[in-house]
Amino acid sequence: MKKINTHFQKLQDSYLFAEVSHRVQAYLREQPDASLIRMGIGDVTLPLPKSVIDAMHRAVDDEAKAQTLRGYGPEQGHDFLRAAIEEHDYRARGIDISKDEVFISDGAKSDTANIVDLFSNDVRLAITDPVYPVYVDSNVLAGRTGELMDDGRWSGITYLDCNRENGFVPTLPSEHVDVIYLCLPNNPTGTTLTRDQLQQWVDYALSEDAIILYDGAYEAFVREEDVPRSIYELKGAKQCAIEFRSYSKTAGFTGVRCGYTVVPKDLQVGSASLNAMWRRRQTTKFNGASYISQRGAAAIYTEEGKKEVRQNIDYYLHNAGVIRDAFLKVGYEVFGGINSPYVWVKTPDAYPLSWDFFEYLLREKQVIGTPGVGFGQQGEGYFRFSAFGSTEDTREAMERMLK
Repeated sequence: MKKINTHFQKLQDSYLFAEVSHRVQAYLREQPDASLIRMGIGDVTLPLPKSVIDAMHRAVDDEAKAQTLRGYGPEQGHDFLRAAIEEHDYRARGIDISKDEVFISDGAKSDTANIVDLFSNDVRLAITDPVYPVYVDSNVLAGRTGELMDDGRWSGITYLDCNRENGFVPTLPSEHVDVIYLCLPNNPTGTTLTRDQLQQWVDYALSEDAIILYDGAYEAFVREEDVPRSIYELKGAKQCAIEFRSYSKTAGFTGVRCGYTVVPKDLQVGSASLNAMWRRRQTTKFNGASYISQRGAAAIYTEEGKKEVRQNIDYYLHNAGVIRDAFLKVGYEVFGGINSPYVWVKTPDAYPLSWDFFEYLLREKQVIGTPGVGFGQQGEGYFRFSAFGSTEDTREAMERMLK
């Protein structure tokens, strides 16, 4: 008798962004001439930096000649990229991370889902609400979230509520947990933690013998001095945290696919090294990111590459400011948009349900955003706007919505 992983059947019928796409396509069948402005999914719109394109062209040329052809690369990533990460992302900021603690991948989404392979199914998870859906869904598929309760939550997860009362900043668990997911700057709310606030999480993890899975996909957007760009800026973090990074939002690699995960050698569970376990996992299940994408990623660490990346990030942050200022001007409650490309907005009283507000904006304003409830129970009544469009479209969208 054939058997399947029945945990798949526990998932909702549709992934959040697939449901958004489904509703948009249904509307376009009704109104094929609609002029939609998309501010939902966090996909970039600016071209890749020139230094990246040039490096990738050279890498393609390498593949065209037998003398320079690169076939299978090391699963952990090419030395030239790992060394650049060690030097520019960590040592330049006074953080002691070595290249053999860096694992190149095809993006942070894959790694934050695949990291669950390292843990037993009886760990107690702590996950913020609202949250990036992959953290929950990947653990559902692994069978460690327990049962789905009547309120839509899983019995095996300790939920860290983020709401207007706490400024969408998570508070420490009131019970013991084993694995903690933190995304900072946060997706979807755009909020951040100060150094002192994040140090409290590191101290908690050390005292509880817990592990923090720290998603820093948006660290390049941090502009405030007291907001860490890496959890390893905090004392003791190398003994309790795994950090995920992405080039998708940093350098526009959403269609190129490249990122990395840092697993410190100091991170031990009993006699087991998580660094060694992750290396073994990757060599078994992953053949490495492409040579071409890794050459492109390495180019962002050149002086010209850094300048180009900074210009692109500043462009998107300007758009976030346009969104934030427009809603604040007319009295909306707004979070994020300062160290983040996302702006988290309270829906108006006429639309207390975020999917209803989605339909209103789609049909009446022809603007697409993301309903907050798709990120968790505490997201109901809120809406996420992405700043990754053009400035012209961002201004036009604000004019349409706030007329």
